Amino acid sequence: MRDTSEITAVERPAQPDWASVTAEGLAAYRVAENHWRASDAARPLLGHPEPGTTIDWQQVTLPDRDVPVRVYRPGGDSQALLPLVLHVHGGGFVGTAAQCDWANSYLAARLPALVVSVEHRLLDPETSLSEAAADGWEVLEHVVRHAERWGVDPARVAVFGESCGALVSALAAIRARDAGLRLVAQVLVNPAVDVTGTMYEHASMAAYGYGPGLTLPQLRLFQRLSAPTGTDGRTVSPLHAEDLGSLAPALVVVPTHDAVADHGRRYAERLSAAGTTVQLTEYPEAVHAFLTLPGAQPQAEPARAEILEFLRAALAE
Repeated sequence: MRDTSEITAVERPAQPDWASVTAEGLAAYRVAENHWRASDAARPLLGHPEPGTTIDWQQVTLPDRDVPVRVYRPGGDSQALLPLVLHVHGGGFVGTAAQCDWANSYLAARLPALVVSVEHRLLDPETSLSEAAADGWEVLEHVVRHAERWGVDPARVAVFGESCGALVSALAAIRARDAGLRLVAQVLVNPAVDVTGTMYEHASMAAYGYGPGLTLPQLRLFQRLSAPTGTDGRTVSPLHAEDLGSLAPALVVVPTHDAVADHGRRYAERLSAAGTTVQLTEYPEAVHAFLTLPGAQPQAEPARAEILEFLRAALAE
């Protein structure tokens, strides 16, 4: 007879009703879902790590808190300083860096580079998007400031994020410019870059908001948690940033069958209009979060290869 406790540990939980889920229900779902995403049971869908890459968890100690990071190192014994790719996973109110092992370990091995993926605070009624954004930016700043300790070259730094993580990465790129921290690239995959009332005013929302992938009920919860009543959503919405000039060159990757596909398209337009170099690539029929779903989305592999080549050119000495 199978051990039912073990079955529960690896089976994926059912999604709650996003319109009515309570804080307690969201917390319970998040624990169970993230446990599944980090388990071997998820590998057929989320993909296997690149052989030879070292993956471990570390803590980044900031003045007021510790932030867990998942660190990917290429194999070999070279003592040369590596480029740094600061990664932020998607999910918003659910998600873990472990769900991105397939892409991040590949980049670490093939660039080669040190990839540091931020296990940022997840959104809930007590934690807004500004705190997740602070985790992304402050970890980036910390690792660059202590570049020698991390074994990275502070002149070759890029940011990379998916979905909500792409929003956090875009905000980090803006903060880096304003702080004088030079980035050589930013990669934004299926970015959700608007949490104001205008986030739904796009054709892609009506076309794909109730299909597979990200749905409108999830987005409404994401917006409520990101910008609670009384806060200005524009402060955490890169699409509404006043100045998008002089930013790191961007690769914006858009799956066409995605409710937030137009977020990425409009953000690429705004970057280009501001004079920031931008490359927009669309993947036909791909759904939201497709890069983390290589077992189900064949477009994930060419997208991963494109990201590799974009970063390789940007991070070259």
